[in-house]
Amino acid sequence: MMNTQEPVPMPSEQKMPATQTLDTLGRHMRDLRISVTDRCNFRCTYCMPRELFGPDHAFMPRASLLTFEEIARLSALFAQLGVTKLRLTGGEPLVRRDLEQLVDKLAPIPGIKDIGLTTNGSVLTLDKALKLADAGLQRITISLDALDDPTFRALNGVAFPVDRVLAAIDNATAAGLAPVKVNMVVKRGANDHCIEAMAEYFRGSDKVLRFIEFMDVGNSNGWRLDDVLTADEIVSRINARWPIEPIAPNYAGEVANRWRYSDGAGEIGVIAAITKPFCRGCTRARLSADGILYTCLFAGVGVNLKSLLRNGAGDDDMVERISNVWHGRRDRYSELRSQETPELKEKSKIEMSYIGG
Repeated sequence: MMNTQEPVPMPSEQKMPATQTLDTLGRHMRDLRISVTDRCNFRCTYCMPRELFGPDHAFMPRASLLTFEEIARLSALFAQLGVTKLRLTGGEPLVRRDLEQLVDKLAPIPGIKDIGLTTNGSVLTLDKALKLADAGLQRITISLDALDDPTFRALNGVAFPVDRVLAAIDNATAAGLAPVKVNMVVKRGANDHCIEAMAEYFRGSDKVLRFIEFMDVGNSNGWRLDDVLTADEIVSRINARWPIEPIAPNYAGEVANRWRYSDGAGEIGVIAAITKPFCRGCTRARLSADGILYTCLFAGVGVNLKSLLRNGAGDDDMVERISNVWHGRRDRYSELRSQETPELKEKSKIEMSYIGG
C-alpha cells in the first residue's frame, strides 16, 4: 500500500463500533457513499443533460469541497457508528486529482472492510488503476450504457467512444480490481435495444453486468414512468436467449437481484429501484462533495457536516450529530413513489451528479 503522505489526524483512540446505529425503521447504517466532486466530463441524458449542464454551469469552487483529510476523518467517525463499506462517487470521481491519495487515507481506518469506486471509465488508464489498487481500492464499478458506438456517443452527450471504456474495464481487471461490475442504465427507446448485445459481450467473462431501471433521481432528467423498461422485462428478454436462474444475494441489503446463466457462463444483476423498491433494506448514508449528509438518494435536504468540522467540532460531538441524523431517518421514497402523494409530487430532489448514484 502506498504511503506517500503524512499521517492523517484521525478521531482519538480510533474507536471501533460500540453499537449498531439504527434508524426509525430498524435499518442499520453500514455503507457510506462519498461524492468527491460534482464535476463530470460526460453529459449523460439521464443524469447531467447537456441542455441544463452547459458550458456556463456553475460547479462547486475548490474551497467548498471537503479535503481528503476531512473525508478521511468523517469516514473514521462513520466507521465508529457501524459503517464497514465506503464507495467513492461523483460526478466523475476520477476528475478529482490524485484520488489514490484519498484511498490511501481511507484504507487503514479500523472497521472499514471494503472500499469501492464508481466511474465512467473515461480516464481510467492502466497506470491509474494500478495506483488505486496499490492504495487500497478493492472494487470498481464502470458505467457502460451501450456497446454500439453511435448509441453510446449519443447517451454520454460528448461523443465519447465506447472502445475507450471497454479498455478501462480491461485496465481495472489487469490491476486486480476483479470482479469488475458494469452498470447499464436502461431507458426505453434510448438503449433498450442493446440489452442482448451487452449480455452476450460479458457472458463467460469474469465481469458482472448489472441492468438498472431508469430512475427519477434529481429534477433534470425528464423522467417518465413510460421510459422505464422494467426488471421483469429485462429478465424475460435475457432468459429468452440464455436461460437464467435466480441466486441468493451476497449479503443482506444487496440492491441487485442476482441471476446466473444456467450454462455456467457467469451472472447478471438487475436493480429494480422503480418496480421492486428495496428501501426496507437500505443501509446507505451519502456524503456530498461539500460535506452534506443525506440519508436517501432521493432526498431534498441534508445536514451540513462540513460546517461542524470547520468550526472546530470535536469527534464526540460529530459522532453524536451523525448518530442523531440516522436515528431520525425514515426515508422510503421509492416505496411511496407509486402513491403520488402531494408531498412527493412537490418534492425537490438533489441531482445525481451532486450526490452520486
